[in-house]
Amino acid sequence: MLRSSFIILLVFCGICLNARDIYIAPGGSDRNPGTREQPLASLTGARDLIRELRCRQQLNESVHVVVTDGRYYMTESLVLSPEDSGSEAFPVVYRADAGARPVFTGGFAITGWEKISDHIWRAKVPEVSRYGCRFEQLYVDGHRAVRAKTPNSGFYFLRGVAETVVSRGNGRVPEVAVQKLSLFQPANEVLKQLTKQEQDLVVMTLYHKWDNTRKPIMALDADSSCLYLAGEGMKPWNSLDKQTRFTLENFRAALDTTGEWYLDKKGDLFYFPPDGKDPNLMTFHAPIADRLITLEGDEQSGAKVQYIRFENLRFEVTGYRMPLWGNEPAQAASPVEAAVQADYAAHIDWLNCEISQTGANAIWLRKACTDCTVQHCYLHDLGAGGIKIGDLRIPENEKDLTQRIYVDNNIIRSGGYVFPCAVGVTIFQSSDNRVTHNEIADFRYSGVSVGWVWGYSYSPAKRNIIEFNHIHHLGWGELCDMGGVYCLGMSEGTSVSNNVIHHVYSFDYGGWGLYTDEGSTGIVMENNLVYACKNSGFHQHYGKENIIRNNIFAANIRAQLQATRVEEHLSFTFSNNIVWFNSGTLLSSRWSQVRLASDRNNYWDARTGDVRFDKATLKEWQAAGKDRNSVVADPQFADPGSFDFRIKNKALIKKIGFKPFDYSQAGVYGDENWKKLAAFDAAVAEQFNETIRAHEDRMVVKKE
Repeated sequence: MLRSSFIILLVFCGICLNARDIYIAPGGSDRNPGTREQPLASLTGARDLIRELRCRQQLNESVHVVVTDGRYYMTESLVLSPEDSGSEAFPVVYRADAGARPVFTGGFAITGWEKISDHIWRAKVPEVSRYGCRFEQLYVDGHRAVRAKTPNSGFYFLRGVAETVVSRGNGRVPEVAVQKLSLFQPANEVLKQLTKQEQDLVVMTLYHKWDNTRKPIMALDADSSCLYLAGEGMKPWNSLDKQTRFTLENFRAALDTTGEWYLDKKGDLFYFPPDGKDPNLMTFHAPIADRLITLEGDEQSGAKVQYIRFENLRFEVTGYRMPLWGNEPAQAASPVEAAVQADYAAHIDWLNCEISQTGANAIWLRKACTDCTVQHCYLHDLGAGGIKIGDLRIPENEKDLTQRIYVDNNIIRSGGYVFPCAVGVTIFQSSDNRVTHNEIADFRYSGVSVGWVWGYSYSPAKRNIIEFNHIHHLGWGELCDMGGVYCLGMSEGTSVSNNVIHHVYSFDYGGWGLYTDEGSTGIVMENNLVYACKNSGFHQHYGKENIIRNNIFAANIRAQLQATRVEEHLSFTFSNNIVWFNSGTLLSSRWSQVRLASDRNNYWDARTGDVRFDKATLKEWQAAGKDRNSVVADPQFADPGSFDFRIKNKALIKKIGFKPFDYSQAGVYGDENWKKLAAFDAAVAEQFNETIRAHEDRMVVKKE
């Protein structure tokens, strides 16, 4: 990573190599020569000028596209191909002018608000009525507004589900089917008040296990309290059922609380502002573009876009429009694209950039991307996830595998607003990547997902490093089967270490800190601090020869440790860990039955000191061949009630061979302003806590 460190040194120390500067400015023109006095108007104009200069053989140096301060509206993506590449000696750099922080906006501003009732204001959007420009996201004062939906908080539940298969096809999932969803009266009453035209525009978002389905309503039978959806058949492993929750959005009657908006087909935009606010004194942006930067190498020849850097630039406001038949469920929102997307690209760097207010993901380095860096970037307010690495399919040619992507010292948070099942950072079919020192928080599903093969067949996702990340406040009680770090498949050489993971809370099952799912193999997880997760700090569904050592698992809610599938081989080694709890049980599922090597651990139940391994005492557990040199003792944490897990019991550390680690090193590094930006909003943290308390209270009532 010496190259990346050198780049950062250049950026932050102000060192500038000899380069030709091309300027762009909000008042410029793409017919200008690109000087500071006569700047261009757009990134595309700068790209075209560079092409022209090269064609004339007037470039033999690095090129800096210098972006002066201001806002730049983009209606389409900047597309860069191999001919736009730089070289290792002479890269092409798109950067902000000294002291500037320009912003590129993929949409247009909306003005001219009039008050039409006590709470509702209206603006005319001629782009809709004249040009059919429809949008499904709206950003107000730099933040995502909520498209009118119901319920305003929480969910409706399904009363029942039946499916009619129209065309079976040859796969595990029927090609075409119709689902009949039975509703309880509150949802049925809402829908029956709508005209058929209004019903046709309603978007139903369903939450089932780890997935979301987003569909238009095909038909409503209000008399029998049923509605019908159409598309692919339900997946047998994750069908809709009575635990499925849903929301309804995009109809005028749902516009009933502050911050919501609704756009009708005539181009009238309605908004419910916060009390006392005049929308004419606020900024409104509607998206046009779904992507702002596209890096397109040549898949046929293998030629890549290379040696391009983006520095100190802001990108915001992109859209996502649901397809006519909706979105079928897909784990981790895997097919959903990004505001910045790359295929066949190498040595591309994003340094100190910001991407926000997206309809989908922020960045996807997809096919055949190598040696790229995303560092010191702020990715937030995301319709889906933050960063995706690798393709969904294993490439036929190994040279087309995405490899060696460096994701370091970024703030990646507040996502899943369109696709709740999206992930902070996802590694698909990709190897030798490093995800380090990132702040990853406030997603509805997992924080980091590594691997994309289920079971023990070949997976190229090897030697991925997930270290020193701060991953927290995930789930929000909306989906299931999630982890702070979620792993899949044969992953030899992968390290998940020195992370701090906490506050992972699922709707039902799931909500784990470290999660080795189907076929996870050859993964080392050490020096992690995991606390305040719903179902356990560590869970292995099934896998082989993983090493879980020298971690602290503390104060998890239902259980501390969990293992599910019993297999003949050694599932994992569990050693030199400290496990402390004050609620729930120590073990869950089939931990006592799974073949594991467990020794030199410390266990402590802060309520009684009487630790039970299922129903066994430590002596009985040891007599069965488990944890022969483990102990039950109080580690004497400094202040576990405030999540201070510094260990005062030095004798215990020596006895079990625990090696103390400085968990304060997890998360971002750098100047104090950057660390301050990474600090989690206390009000959002309290909102998360309230969600947990309400959910836990409902569970207590249900049991009673």
